[in-house]
Amino acid sequence: MRLSKNFVPTLKEVPADAVITSHILMIRTGMVRQLSAGIYSFLPLGYKVLQKVVEIVREEMNAIGGQEFHFPGLNPKEIWEQTGRVEAFGDILFHVKNREYVLAPTHEEIVAYHAKGVVKSYKDLPQIWYQIQTKFRNEPRPRSGVIRGRQFLMKDAYTLDATPEGLDVGYAKHDSAYRKIFDRCSIKYFVVGAASGAMGGSKSEEFMVQSDAGEDNIAYCEETGYAANVEVAQSIPESIKWNEEEKEVYDIHTPDVKSIDELCEFLKIDETETAKSRIYIHNEETPILVLMLGNEEVNEEKLVKALGGAVRPAHEEELKEISGADAGSIGPIGFKPKIIADLRLKGGKNLYSGANKNDYHIGGIDLERDVSGLEYFDLRFVKSGEKTFDGKGVLEVFKAIELGHIFKLGTKYSEALGVNFTDEDGEEKPIIMGSYGIGIERILACYIEQNHDENGIIWGTHLAPYHIHLAGLNLKKEELSSKCEEIYETLQSYGYDVLFDDRIDATAGIKFNDADLLGMPVQVIAGERNLKENKVEIKLRRSGERFIVGLDELKDKLSEIFSHK
Repeated sequence: MRLSKNFVPTLKEVPADAVITSHILMIRTGMVRQLSAGIYSFLPLGYKVLQKVVEIVREEMNAIGGQEFHFPGLNPKEIWEQTGRVEAFGDILFHVKNREYVLAPTHEEIVAYHAKGVVKSYKDLPQIWYQIQTKFRNEPRPRSGVIRGRQFLMKDAYTLDATPEGLDVGYAKHDSAYRKIFDRCSIKYFVVGAASGAMGGSKSEEFMVQSDAGEDNIAYCEETGYAANVEVAQSIPESIKWNEEEKEVYDIHTPDVKSIDELCEFLKIDETETAKSRIYIHNEETPILVLMLGNEEVNEEKLVKALGGAVRPAHEEELKEISGADAGSIGPIGFKPKIIADLRLKGGKNLYSGANKNDYHIGGIDLERDVSGLEYFDLRFVKSGEKTFDGKGVLEVFKAIELGHIFKLGTKYSEALGVNFTDEDGEEKPIIMGSYGIGIERILACYIEQNHDENGIIWGTHLAPYHIHLAGLNLKKEELSSKCEEIYETLQSYGYDVLFDDRIDATAGIKFNDADLLGMPVQVIAGERNLKENKVEIKLRRSGERFIVGLDELKDKLSEIFSHK
């Protein structure tokens, strides 16, 4: 490709709305341009890389027996209503045409719809169906470039099985395929246990990349290899030494004290002497008071697991009706509905909490004595420095980007939509499903996050838009221009994909800067001094190594270089 004839609008300056490396470099290299918040156009250079990622994904999915589909992005809303996911996705789901249709963020419902009445017998199973297609999610705060957008390209796959054992096989195949995909894309990743969220199902795992740009928090232990999303991670926190002095509960006037920090300052106590109260509504019916130690926050994924069903925080206007007090003054003493507590509060004595009347707190609380029927669950987020649950290592908590996610869905969707098959005994049963997603653009962005320097992107051969960046210098001179044209044709004849910077008016400095910014693995620099001796300079983008080689040696030298990449 000739740079002068193609649309590669590079930028010198960092865009004001770009704050993470991949976003900055994708804009500066002319790979993408923003159309609206969370919506990006892929320009020719970026789309070329995207297609390489797609082909790697397609090859590995086909290798495990996947059959490629293309489902509509526009779905009848009624299908999604049958599985309850219109409510589960909430405002993230795009609605169109008087809300009769939705733009699909994923396609479990549509897979089940097409399987219904067609996949009839155990003899028709197993099946692996997949597609690589545009998805839509109405992200309230799209950011980080293509990592979290409102429109994005995704590979989503689905397994259909007759038995749980068959699902295990399909799940393992996708686990293996994902590892091969990310290895081929030269991504450094790790796998964590995760919550299934709106997808549902019994088991799920995420393929993650450590990055400050990530929106997931991961707990990881290098010694043991343990890794989990903090939504589900477990640990052994530091034990609490309770004040064993026997006291009766007593009221404390605490005017304008609303937070744990304010309470600790007012009473001159440590936060480990306090129990924070949060009210949740279970299945839109039952108020639940959740007690947490000090400033620890409720891990709502763990709360859902503990209670089952649907759980939401009580609205501000509901708090006083339920407890008699506003937020900041709520507590367990005298609270009539159900109360549960985090395990870290077990055995808690002489605690301070709200009094269920504004501007008052209660001291001297003994949970075992004063709160009957109290149940304990792991409801907290783990923290860096805590021991792993087996006690053999120490956790580090850091941010990460989710690259892929695999789910064992079970029969959630087949039961909701009546998708059944007949087993070997002639009995009708719901098809068992699995779901497996990869963010295509995220692979590209994560590669850049891991492969760049202060000058630009550093591409490897698998994903590079071009193998070689040919920089022709002083092209106003006809003899040099003619020689560079010959080199361009020769490099292509060797089988390399070549980006030829044939711009006549660009200075050598501009060409060198753009070559490093765009980041092709190998740069071939054709300057006047070397060309007089029938030589060119080769620069390796990653290492910065340089070689002067004769044109008659060029083919062999390039073969040697690319054989090691």
